[in-house]
Amino acid sequence: MRDRIAQLLGARVVDARSPVGGYTPAQRWVVTLSDGRTAIAKTGIDAETSRVASWLRVEYRAYTDIHAPFMPEVLGWDDTEDQPLLILEDLSGAHWPPPWSADQISAVEVMLESVARTAAPAWADELEARERTHLSGWIRVQRDPEYFLSLGLCTEAWLLRSIDVLIEVGATAMLRGDSLVHLDVRSDNLCFVPLRSGVVTKIIDWNHLGRGGAEVDRMLWLPSLHREGGPAPWELVHDSRGFSALISGYFAAQAGLPPIPTAPGVRSLQREQLSVALPWAIRELGLEPLDVAH
Repeated sequence: MRDRIAQLLGARVVDARSPVGGYTPAQRWVVTLSDGRTAIAKTGIDAETSRVASWLRVEYRAYTDIHAPFMPEVLGWDDTEDQPLLILEDLSGAHWPPPWSADQISAVEVMLESVARTAAPAWADELEARERTHLSGWIRVQRDPEYFLSLGLCTEAWLLRSIDVLIEVGATAMLRGDSLVHLDVRSDNLCFVPLRSGVVTKIIDWNHLGRGGAEVDRMLWLPSLHREGGPAPWELVHDSRGFSALISGYFAAQAGLPPIPTAPGVRSLQREQLSVALPWAIRELGLEPLDVAH
């Protein structure tokens, strides 16, 4: 891998370390080159090589076809059948929230508006077709409630009284649209880069991008923002237009599943976001408060 990086960047690797944070199953290194430059290198791992390889190819296409200040710079790309290698500018020295300031929250909202105004590549999937079933988690919970109930957030009786409304309202969330959508907006994918002209907000990991509604990214971001000390979703959004039900359903169906071996922190992250998204949906839909069994 060091030889491949050296060939792409024209200098040998003298140091490589794994960056802290993130939930991707890809292998990542911050590499230092003999000429003093640094970069981020990403590739697959043995257990997830095929899936990560496809993600890296999508990510590279995104960086190649989408030209905007919020995109990181590609420094190198080497595609092999089993282990493509993507090299990006080193953003490890940028500010990665949390903590969040009011100015940073506003900067992300401005950046997401810019993302939504940016033309999606012609090859980008339509989110309605690709993601509706995946995001409609309350349907899966209704079919098999065991994993959700194992979280201990509510009784089975509460679920039976509430789930039809959650499914019905979640189905109204607008995924269809012509906007560019990142679909994985969280703090581990967001950073603030100081430049002479000011601070630029960048967003990484574009392997889930698609074409859809202009509000999708902002709505998906809000539960994680609140868990990290930011405002509650209902303080920033008066009416989520079905997204609180849709988002809570996705996390309800995922959080109680067995851990992912290559990404062991994901289930706890989903549980934390569910603890925000479900009260958000209850508040918006006027549902009964959760009745936790003792």
